[in-house]
Amino acid sequence: MYPAHWASIKPATPAVIDAASGEQISWQELNDRSNQVAQLLQHLGLTVGDHVSIFMENNLDYFSIGWGVMRSGMYVTCINRYLTPEEAAYIVEDSTSQVIFASAELAQTKELGTLIPNCKHRFMVGDETAAMQHDFVAYEEAVSAQPKDPIADERAGDTMLYSSGTTGRPKGIKRPLSGAHISKGLPGVEVNNPYGMNADTVYLSPAPLYHAAPFGFCTRALALGGTVVMMKSFDPELSLRYIEQYSITHSQWVPTMFIRMLKLDDDVKGQYDLASHQCAIHAAAPCPKEIKQQMMHWWGPILWEYYAGTERNGTCVIGPQDWLAHPGSVGRAYNSVLRICDESGKELPAGEEGMVYFEQSVRSFEYHNAPDKTQSATHPIHDNWTSLGDVGYVDEEGFLYLTDRKAYMIISGGVNIYPQEIEDALIMHEAVQDVAVFGVPNDDFGEEVKAVVELATGHEAGDELAQTLMAFAKANLAGYKVPRSVDFTDALPRLPTGKLYKRLLKDQYWPAKD
Repeated sequence: MYPAHWASIKPATPAVIDAASGEQISWQELNDRSNQVAQLLQHLGLTVGDHVSIFMENNLDYFSIGWGVMRSGMYVTCINRYLTPEEAAYIVEDSTSQVIFASAELAQTKELGTLIPNCKHRFMVGDETAAMQHDFVAYEEAVSAQPKDPIADERAGDTMLYSSGTTGRPKGIKRPLSGAHISKGLPGVEVNNPYGMNADTVYLSPAPLYHAAPFGFCTRALALGGTVVMMKSFDPELSLRYIEQYSITHSQWVPTMFIRMLKLDDDVKGQYDLASHQCAIHAAAPCPKEIKQQMMHWWGPILWEYYAGTERNGTCVIGPQDWLAHPGSVGRAYNSVLRICDESGKELPAGEEGMVYFEQSVRSFEYHNAPDKTQSATHPIHDNWTSLGDVGYVDEEGFLYLTDRKAYMIISGGVNIYPQEIEDALIMHEAVQDVAVFGVPNDDFGEEVKAVVELATGHEAGDELAQTLMAFAKANLAGYKVPRSVDFTDALPRLPTGKLYKRLLKDQYWPAKD
């Protein structure tokens, strides 16, 4: 269940492979180097429960550092590599990280040192010469000086990751540590594995490691003895090539990746052998039904979907056959109890729409340094019922259908309109590469529906196309849901994880408020 175990069984077998270069680290190398990271942290005076940050692009060192922190009983905070120096510094300081491992490849690293005065130990990965010039210590030199033996107290650590801040400033999500030895496993590895992952798994990770799902699934695959094939960044055709090249068995995606692969030419899609591919997992954003149906037709019934959050307060899972019987659902509760409640907290019957809560025996998380946010995610009556802020309903069989996030709901003339349904309709138009729908000010109705579209290659923005898209929406949606206007943009502010910074779009259309 951790590198030492698998290093004793298959020391020379690849644990992680860089898909593009073919460079790899074996189980023995992962075990040795993560031990050296743990020894370094202990040498610096850190102990169980302390915090460490990683600020890097996808690279092989990410895994050694992550495991080194987690086999030391500490919290690891993976920071979005696309943040500005000031945004990254906020997370380092707010998390109370005493150590940061940052990459020389990121331009922001060179400005970071002066912005994190309370993080005393700073290590730069990849450029020993630049390290000293920017208040960092060279990672390779520091780690190589440490012994490869495990530290004496190898307790299991955990992540403390930050929300992406799509509706406000990022907040750290903290769970209590188990206190168990690392050999007993990491949180969630065994109970959250309906996908058949095991020691024979070859897992393709096309997404950035700083995000909860890619980091968690890579960690899970490794804990179970599988091999991780890491992409530096997502590319639609390269993803198909790597499935064939590395005989991938499992993978994880977000819907925007599906959309971009589906838009490849048919001759490109047809030239790769995907026979090894047993399970394609997706989450992080709602997937339009038509897109998932097209993926099922192409890849076969191997798509699994889950609904969960970094909070790990509950999970819904749906396999391919259940989804075909319940299209649009994100599944049934897997390790918790679903509760759908109205604004007052009253539980609603099947078929009625309300706030989605997960019930667990005890509340499993808190937002670091933000008790008000913790309370706002908690049911008004039951302390062990918590919500991710989504709205939906369950059917008579207990399958959950999400409507949208409450924060994105448009209220026009007293009518609640959820953007996701509109986005799902517009994305099916051949001219639409990506789309965001939200409310903008309207003097009579309070809000009206606005669509902002990123165009597919070969299409030109203009009034004529805007009218075409509104007519397309009208043919597929109720009249009150049809966008009253369509704007065009070169690229929507969407994270590589698939999440959309819709707040940044809305701010352009709403007058400034205190």
